[in-house]
Amino acid sequence: MKYLFPLVAVIVLARIAWVGSTIPGMQNVFGIDVPYAALILFICGFCWRVIYWAKSPVPFKIPTTCGQGYSLSWIKRDKLEAPVNTTEVVGRMFMEIVFFRSLWRNTKANIQPGPVLTYKSTRWLWFFGILFHYSMLIIVLRHLRLFVEPVPFLIDALGALDGLTFNPTPELSVYITDVLILCGLVALLLRRFLLRPVRYISLANDYFPLFLLIGIAISGISMRYFLRSGVDIIAIKKLAVGLATFNPEITTNIAPIFYTHLFLVSCLLAYFPFSKLMHMGGVFMSPTRDMANNSRMKRHINPWNPDIKPHSYASYEDEFREDMVEQGLPVEKELEKAED
Repeated sequence: MKYLFPLVAVIVLARIAWVGSTIPGMQNVFGIDVPYAALILFICGFCWRVIYWAKSPVPFKIPTTCGQGYSLSWIKRDKLEAPVNTTEVVGRMFMEIVFFRSLWRNTKANIQPGPVLTYKSTRWLWFFGILFHYSMLIIVLRHLRLFVEPVPFLIDALGALDGLTFNPTPELSVYITDVLILCGLVALLLRRFLLRPVRYISLANDYFPLFLLIGIAISGISMRYFLRSGVDIIAIKKLAVGLATFNPEITTNIAPIFYTHLFLVSCLLAYFPFSKLMHMGGVFMSPTRDMANNSRMKRHINPWNPDIKPHSYASYEDEFREDMVEQGLPVEKELEKAED
C-alpha cells in the first residue's frame, strides 16, 4: 500500500524521538542540534529551490486565463482572470494566495450513464484547504510567544481570540485551531483514501507530509491537554528563547512528548524544500500566474536569451562541406566549385 510506508515512517520517527530523549545526554541532540540542523537545511533548501526556479527560462507568455481578455473598449473584460498590467497581476496573486481563488473555481468532471459528461463543484476541497492553511498560520503565530520575551500584545490577543474561553490563564484555554487543523488534515487524507482517481495518482510523497503534519498536531495536542505531566513550560520557554538567540540551554528534564513534537517539526522543516510543500514559494514563481496576459500589446523577450553569435547554414556548410559530401549528404555548393 502506498500509504503504509509513510505511516510507518512517521511512527518510527516519533518513536526514535520518544526513546532517544530518555537517554542521558541525548536531550541536547533532540532539543538543540536537530532543530538547528533542520532550520539550516530548510533555509538553504528553500533558497536553492527559489533560485533554481528563478533561473528557468520563460521564452513565451504563458499565463493561464479563464475570462474575457482585453480587446475593444466596449467589451467587458475580466481583470483578475486575464490581467494585462502589473496592478491586475498583483490583484490576481493576492486573491490566489489569500483566498485560493483557483481552487474555489475548480470543478470535477464525471461521466454519468448515457454516457453524459457532467461537471460539479469541488468547493469542499477549497473549504478544508482553507481550514488547514489558516489554522496552521494561526498556530505558528501563536507559537511565537515561546520565542520572545516580553510577548507582543498582538500574539497574546491572537491566542485569546483563538481560545474557546477568554481565560486570563492561556493554559486553561481550548484553542479552536487545534480542532480545525485536525479536521482539515483528516479531510485531505480521506480525500486520497476515498476518491478513486485521486487514490490512483497518489504517491508515497503525497501521504508522508499529511501523516507528518497529523503527527505534529496530535503530539502538540497531547502535550497540551492530555500528557501534561513533566511538560515544564518554563523550561520549554527558556529553551525556545535560547534557540532564537543562539544561546540554547536545557537545564531540567522535559517530558519525551515535547521532544517528539519538536523532532517531528524538525523533520517537516528538513523535508519541506524537497517536497510538494514548496508550493508555498512556488506560487510566486509560476509564470502561469505572475505574468500579464498582454502578448498582443507588448512583445515578450525572454530575459534569459543567451548572447550567441549567429551561425548561418552557409557558414555551417562551409565548415563541414567535405564531411557532408563524404557522408553523401546534399550540399548547396559542390565541393569542386567551392574550392575554385
